[in-house]
Amino acid sequence: MNTQETITRKLRNAVMAALLSGAAGLAGAHGDVTPQAVDVSSLKALGADWRATNPYRGEKEAVRIGDSAFNQNCARCHGLGAVSGGIAPDLRFLPKGDEGDEIFMQRIRHGSTRGGRVYMPPFEGILPQEAMWAIRAWLETVHED
Repeated sequence: MNTQETITRKLRNAVMAALLSGAAGLAGAHGDVTPQAVDVSSLKALGADWRATNPYRGEKEAVRIGDSAFNQNCARCHGLGAVSGGIAPDLRFLPKGDEGDEIFMQRIRHGSTRGGRVYMPPFEGILPQEAMWAIRAWLETVHED
């Protein structure tokens, strides 16, 4: 092997290593994106029919579960304490009450896609309704006008 071939091979290997290293960093940039299970066994079961308004509003146990569920499944994009760093909307500003419930449930159940890009994955079929409403109950405790 001549010197030119050796230099070319070393350069190609260095470029591949840099590309692979960068791709690995990007893949882990948001941490573990696998949805985390939420234990809702201490909450009243809601059944198969979706509720239009939050049945857990103001319930301490739901707020406790919602806080944990948010940190496990939502904070990587919406920020700790729901204080967004700009990746996704700051959920402290969702309206309180029934209007906010409708907006929240539409988005968490069905996600958000624009121009073929997924901005938020749908959580229906991944998180139970009870977990979603518990997250909403917690969000109301950090609400800002």
